[in-house]
Formats: sequence, structure tokens, C-alpha cells
Amino acid sequence: MTDALKITVAGGGIAGLAAGACLARLGHSVRVAERAPAMTEVGAGIQISPNGFAVLKALGLDKQLAEQAIRIERVRLIDGLSGRDAAVLDVAKYRPNLPFFAVHRADLVSLLADGARAKGAKLDLNAKVTPPPEGAALPGDDLLIGADGLKSVMRACLNETTKPFFTRQVAWRAQIEDQDATPEVQVHMGPGRHLVSYPLTDGRRNIVAVEERTGWADEGWMHADDPAHVQAAFAGFNQTARDWLAQINNVYLWGLHRHPVAGRWHVERQVLIGDAAHPTLPFLAQGANLALEDAWALAHSVTTTGLEAGLPQYQSTRQERVRRIVGAATKNARNYHLGFPPLRFAAHSVLRTIGAVAPERLLARFDWIYAHDVTAQTSR
Repeated sequence: MTDALKITVAGGGIAGLAAGACLARLGHSVRVAERAPAMTEVGAGIQISPNGFAVLKALGLDKQLAEQAIRIERVRLIDGLSGRDAAVLDVAKYRPNLPFFAVHRADLVSLLADGARAKGAKLDLNAKVTPPPEGAALPGDDLLIGADGLKSVMRACLNETTKPFFTRQVAWRAQIEDQDATPEVQVHMGPGRHLVSYPLTDGRRNIVAVEERTGWADEGWMHADDPAHVQAAFAGFNQTARDWLAQINNVYLWGLHRHPVAGRWHVERQVLIGDAAHPTLPFLAQGANLALEDAWALAHSVTTTGLEAGLPQYQSTRQERVRRIVGAATKNARNYHLGFPPLRFAAHSVLRTIGAVAPERLLARFDWIYAHDVTAQTSR
């Protein structure tokens, strides 16, 4: 095992706080530098799938998460136009040892911040990090971790600048009050658009609605929009979806852009994790879960083999899996947005048949994502 390292993590979001917790638990001296004045997270709901939960459990945060989240029992795929079920995936029945949760992003950030502090990491607010040149760490440090998100400054230092590709899809996000805490994710699928919704604690419901369009839309989660726009986009959907959208008072719009996975995740004493290394489209809800996996894998690699061997090991063990998941998320949008009526009818009929006769087949399609346990690499 390597000696204790002195590490700065640039970014106090999910990836950065998870890295702080994972590294501090192994005895490293960690500072998580967040340029915001408070350790909070804008946004709405987030799904924690079993692969991400495995990391939270290994950090001893599983019970706290369960108290602040709703455990999802089913995923219901619905014809957005008719409201008829296409398939109901009973994850609680067929995957009882692989728990799924829905939680507010702010609650997850608070949970990770408390966990990182409890393990000895220091959280430094109002702290802007400027990466030194030529892959150096900050003065006095052994390692600088770039967990600075989608528009990462550190990624730009380690890789050539690439222009993101606008997918011609936009997403609205909103929350409404809804006391129906039925523990399921609903995916309403329609021509060129779909809507995902699930309950959160405290009588809230999370809504993400995606539409294909030709007009440009910027990235970023905080572009306020008129609720009438999302309501009009889904006017032809079923009554349940329309009733939800009719309750929206505040809604935010962002353009969905596809970014390549970074070619270089590390140079000398600098390394990337989370969205800084591999932004992904939201169609498999894996952004936060991949960040949790990264944090554990990086901490394990640098602790067991040291920096010189550990950083290349981290990238090599993570990159293929990440590329595959990013690609699968990109393809999943097409499955939700089938427009040609005979094709959509045939696809939904197949889903109904398999769901009725062999539901485990539908669940097994993504076992390679959800059943993966990065913490099984080590018992520490």
C-alpha cells in the first residue's frame, strides 16, 4: 500500500465529494475545493442504480440514503399517446438484491458532504482552483483531481478542445407537488419525445421531458423556460402526463449535447473523474452512478499501486466500461422516440409479450450496468 497522499479535489459536486470520501477513508489527506459559497446542488431528482448504491454502501452511507430517498420497486414503460402499459419491470421482485433509489440531488450532495467530512476530508468553499501547467499538482500536494463537471477546466488542460455535438434534443426538468408516492419510475414514450417521472420524498414528483427539435438550445441546467412550452410539446400525450405538466409552475430547459469520452484522463499529477472525463446523455440515468464508481476506482488504484502505476490503472479499468455506457445511453433515446406508427406498435407489442412471458429478459439487458460492483475489487 502506498503512503498517505496529499490531494486536492477541484469540484464539490457528486464526483468530487465521493472522491473525497473514498480517498479520506483510506488515510489520504484530502481537500475538496468548491468555488461556490455553499455546498449545495441545484437541480431536481436523480436515480441511484445498484452500481452506484454499492459505493454508497461501502462508504457506510446506505442507511442515510434509504432515509432520504424512495426505493423504486418498478419501472413502467408506457405508450405516451394511449397511456397503455408497454411493459412493467418489477425490479423489487426480480432483482431484490439490486436496489434502485430516487433522491433529490441536493440531498445526495449533503449526504456525500457529511460522509466526506466524517472520514476526515476538508471541504473548502469559495475556493477556485487554477490547474498548474504541465500536469503538476498544486504546491505541496501530490495529486490534483478534476471533478469540475461538464465544462471542466481541467479536461481542457489535459485534452484538445472538442466541440460538443447538439443531438437536436432538449430536456425540461421540473418538480411538482404530488402525494402519490407509488415507488415506480414511469417512462411515457411517444413520437420524437418522452417523459420520465418518479416520486421524491416530502410529497414531490420529479419530471424530465425530452423533445426532438431542430432549434439550437444551450447546455446548462438553469435556463428558465415557460411551462406552456413543455405543455404544448406534450399536448398529444395521455391524461396522466398532461395532468402532471399542467401543475408545473417553474421549469428549466437545457440542450442535450454529446461529448466524446476524454482521450486522456491523467497527465503526471492531474486526473479527471466523473463528467469531467466522460459526460453522458441522461437516457440511462448513469451520470452520478459513474461518478461514484470513478471515485472508488481511483481511490483504490492510487492507494494500492501508487500514483505512477495507479493513474494509468484507473483509466484502463474504467474507460471501456464508461465508453460502453455512454454509447448505450445515446442509443436508448431512439428506443423511446419511435415515430413511425407501425414500428412503434410492433416495438410496444414485443415489449408487452416479453414483459408478460419472460420479464427477466427485459431486466437482464442492462445487468452488465446495474449488477457491476466496483467495490468488489477490494475488501478495504
